[in-house]
Amino acid sequence: MNTEIDTLSRQIRSLLSRVCDSLAGLSEAQVNWRPPIAGSNSAYAIAAHTLGNARAWVLGIACGQPVERDRPAEFRASGRDAAALLADAARLSPEIDAALSALAPSDLDRRLVPSPVLWGEGEPLEISVREALLHVVEHASIHLGQIQITRDLALKEA
Repeated sequence: MNTEIDTLSRQIRSLLSRVCDSLAGLSEAQVNWRPPIAGSNSAYAIAAHTLGNARAWVLGIACGQPVERDRPAEFRASGRDAAALLADAARLSPEIDAALSALAPSDLDRRLVPSPVLWGEGEPLEISVREALLHVVEHASIHLGQIQITRDLALKEA
């Protein structure tokens, strides 16, 4: 594996692990609690969305694997506890590692236009595989912070 690809793989998998760690120990009420602000999401929903985005962008967009995504369902996700999300992340992490291990360094510069279903909001733009992977790092980092804040509020409120 290329050093850059290895670094991106480790960073993405570390962020997903930290997302899961942020859910540890939350009760059903806490993991599903939503701040009393219009459009807010629970820690569970944000985590489900973060995992869905990583799957779509790494496996589907960057690595060209057949991946389906229901982005609106990610935001409706809820559960009795975080166990289902933790199991999903435990399966996803080695899939990401294996898929990225199969990339050649030159693949990072390959240009593509992602499918609208995998892209998310708005019209897909032409991007490189590198840009797709960096998007996952940025996206997971932002949502990790949101999960941590939501967790802290839920521990106080729920």
